[in-house]
Amino acid sequence: MKKILKWTAIVLLAVVLIGGIGFYFWSEQTYSATEELIKTIKIEEDPLIEEKKDWLIFNPEKSNSKGLILYPGAKVEVEAYGYLGKSLSEKGYTVVIPRMPFHIAFFGIGESEKIINSFDEELDWYVSGHSLGGVAAAKYAYDHQDEIKGVIFLASYPTNSTDFSESDVPFLSIFAENDGLTTKDDIEESKKILPHSTVFHQIEGGNHAGFGMYGKQKGDLEANISPRDQQDEIIRTMNAWLMKN
Repeated sequence: MKKILKWTAIVLLAVVLIGGIGFYFWSEQTYSATEELIKTIKIEEDPLIEEKKDWLIFNPEKSNSKGLILYPGAKVEVEAYGYLGKSLSEKGYTVVIPRMPFHIAFFGIGESEKIINSFDEELDWYVSGHSLGGVAAAKYAYDHQDEIKGVIFLASYPTNSTDFSESDVPFLSIFAENDGLTTKDDIEESKKILPHSTVFHQIEGGNHAGFGMYGKQKGDLEANISPRDQQDEIIRTMNAWLMKN
């Protein structure tokens, strides 16, 4: 019996190790920023952009006293949101994009608290997230509703365990017409767990990968507009909503 238990333990340990190694290599197959983005936003040369170990920070030249934390989508590199970050910072927002453990936002939900506590400047903080990053951002917001001024979903929505239907936290949900991963049915279904005041905005012709600039994504549909056009519409929509909230 002892030998059986010993070999069972060894087999289970081997399965866990193999699974862990497999997950690690899977998580490292990431979506990186496109050449177009790299040429447009020169992160290493911009004095207003800080590359820290865990965060990519876009500082405004003149602050409007609002900060935005953007949780990246699963396996998407933070640099892929550089156009969003830089463009919003030019409008006065402090934008912080955290690098997540294993490139999965669920493993770094608490990064917002670290970010908020690290700034000496008094800012009104909003959380946002793309795809699974939005789910993680919603979880943080749900547990810190007195600290967060609003939530912005980018092709995302909360889970049933984070029901905001009775919350007075402002929400903006931006989704795309040709999104093959976060569908319009998903967005429609999310309405029952979001406040009635939630603002919904559909990007005509946009797709899932267009919420960043990292090329095509498996399972997505083809966009009818360029990534740059989709990004510009996202920025206009976010800015207009943030100015009112």
